Amino acid sequence: MADKKAKVEDNKKDEKIVINNNITTAAPSGARKVNWTLTLIMSIVFGTLGVDRFIMGHVGLGILKLITFGGCGIWWLIDVILIATKHQFNGIEWADH
Repeated sequence: MADKKAKVEDNKKDEKIVINNNITTAAPSGARKVNWTLTLIMSIVFGTLGVDRFIMGHVGLGILKLITFGGCGIWWLIDVILIATKHQFNGIEWADH
């Protein structure tokens, strides 16, 4: 029984949660590759709900953006401009699929 439990725990360590490969993938440089086109569209449509920040892996900022409705629209507009110009966010590498 202990062997089965140890084997299950080892399998859990080896598992990797994969979000749709079209959205994000791991980059060799350690940065997270994010589909720029999808992120821009999601930012324009659902940016006030923080969806763009969730896609980029910035969960804390996504939640903050969600509860402030995109900073009353100001933060939403700033993020749309930053994403449209392919601003280099920390840990993000833009990918054009």
